[in-house]
Amino acid sequence: MESKSVLITGCSSGIGNCLAHGLRERGYRVFASARKEPDVAALSAAGFESLWLDLDSSESIQAAVQNMLGRTQGRLYALINNGAYGQPGAVEDLSRDTLRAQFETNLFGTQELTNLVIPAMRAQGEGRIIQMSSILGIVCFAYRGAYNATKFALEALSDTMRLELRNTNIYISIIEPGPIESRFRANAYAAFQRNIDREHSMYREYYARVEKRLEGPKPLPFTLPPEAVLKKVIRALEARRPKTRYGVTFPTHLFHVLRRVLPVRVLDQILSATSNGGRH
Repeated sequence: MESKSVLITGCSSGIGNCLAHGLRERGYRVFASARKEPDVAALSAAGFESLWLDLDSSESIQAAVQNMLGRTQGRLYALINNGAYGQPGAVEDLSRDTLRAQFETNLFGTQELTNLVIPAMRAQGEGRIIQMSSILGIVCFAYRGAYNATKFALEALSDTMRLELRNTNIYISIIEPGPIESRFRANAYAAFQRNIDREHSMYREYYARVEKRLEGPKPLPFTLPPEAVLKKVIRALEARRPKTRYGVTFPTHLFHVLRRVLPVRVLDQILSATSNGGRH
């Protein structure tokens, strides 16, 4: 039987790379994409059907989909929207361009890609769309406003598509990781240095403490390896009726509960402390 094809974004490292390797080992035909040409070449050298796919570029997205569907005779079993980055910084320190760039990658490009593959799934009578959200699609941490906003928006669009596709055999599942071993923090630190004017910010003392933490090797509490995400993705791909949401890591499950049961003021106190709200 022909292997089911899966397209994954953001496969250069971390969760995406783990998913690509894990799903290939499980027998899927993996199309592993990345936005940088050297990473595409590395994926190809690792034996993947690799694609250049930059979520900031409509031309890139359209070309990647055409390329992939051309190789599969128009079929795609699953799309895993994993590609994203985090833009740290207080909301009042985010320029319009910085906020727009976060949405271009984490939401607009992701949704454009999703819209392009849905017709193929509808034509074949089945499909799975797996959205990589975050604990920050459940609750908001301070100084992560741009990333919080994109993940809340991704969850809202996903919930809406689930309603619109409910009479099809296309299932949408949201994966909500907490802290996972990856290059996410390093990439976020680079975005912080690139886009936040630390020296002229009201939050410069807080930023100085954050920079020390980001520069260090110490992982966040409850951090799990990316294989923990792979397990949930496999369930979303292979369950007869997949769940709408799959939490990963203890903090994700905890905050799902706390958001439901605690008064807002109490939850805000916990979130402020958890996100190092300038006091630690």
